[in-house]
Amino acid sequence: MDYIDLRSDTVTRPSAAMRQAMANADVGDDVFGEDPTVNRLQERVAELLGKEAALYVPSGSMGNQTCIKVHTQPGDEVICEKGAHVFNYETGGIAFLSGAQVHAIEGSRGAFTVDQIKRAVRPNVYYMPKTRLICLENTHNRAGGTIYPIGLIREISAYARGQNIRLHLDGARLWNACAVTGIAPGEYASYFDSVSVCLSKGLGAPVGSVIAGTRAFVDEARHVRKIFGGGMRQAGILAAAGLYALEHNVTRLSEDHEKASVLARELVHVKGFEIDLESVQTNIIIIGAEKTGKTPEAMLSALRAKGVLLTLGNYMGLRAVTHLDVSMEQVRQAGRIIRETLN
Repeated sequence: MDYIDLRSDTVTRPSAAMRQAMANADVGDDVFGEDPTVNRLQERVAELLGKEAALYVPSGSMGNQTCIKVHTQPGDEVICEKGAHVFNYETGGIAFLSGAQVHAIEGSRGAFTVDQIKRAVRPNVYYMPKTRLICLENTHNRAGGTIYPIGLIREISAYARGQNIRLHLDGARLWNACAVTGIAPGEYASYFDSVSVCLSKGLGAPVGSVIAGTRAFVDEARHVRKIFGGGMRQAGILAAAGLYALEHNVTRLSEDHEKASVLARELVHVKGFEIDLESVQTNIIIIGAEKTGKTPEAMLSALRAKGVLLTLGNYMGLRAVTHLDVSMEQVRQAGRIIRETLN
């Protein structure tokens, strides 16, 4: 069966042109810093983000966890939003890899305010953990691909710098936020000490993320990446896909956003579904399904039998993600199948 796969934008596959770019890539040993294609990718991302340097890593989780490791010491505390990817979907990496603990704040559509942060920051007394790092996520996956308001980012950045607290951006889907707001990646990144961006989601590359910051930060991050097992050799074959993605697949992200908007308007007619249409700002739809009277697993199974793949969302809910490998026609077809199957 040919499925309409809306589980994630990570399921995208490299196009024929991207595969050709990979086949033609110049390569060298990246652990020695000698892979020319990796170096070009790092330079390009650093330029886009307005940072001194950047580092190619195998995954977004490794990128985030490397940044957190560089910024913290064991026993420190990291502030993030309650639904943040670094807290929920990176297998306890903050505790396991950095020996730090998390202070999770309940945000609104994935965003919290300076006042909330002030209440969470620890007093400077010896018997409490030190608040060392704040992590923001833009766009926010678990909130439904919502965009962190730039005004809040500016306020949080000013406060963090005043308190000598580091600020990290999980920008796995930062490209999506830029596509909607028209704000350049470098503008967003300017407020952060470190940034992680993904190439293998909406941009369609098969592997990889890039982290960026000062040269001193990236030097330390390269050391941590090696400790975490992320040192790669002739990685230019993969980096070439990232360069192709940045050149060809950024401007088309608005198409995925329109697909998500169309699908969300279809799904609000499913009995028992609850969708906050105002939160469907990019390519992710979080579906509240508790009122359907069916378990998420039962709904996923029924839809799979009809050729549509979704995944679990928040509690008792589902998630749908649009991307370059599903057409608008398939999205409309998926909407009809979901309505007919679950109504």
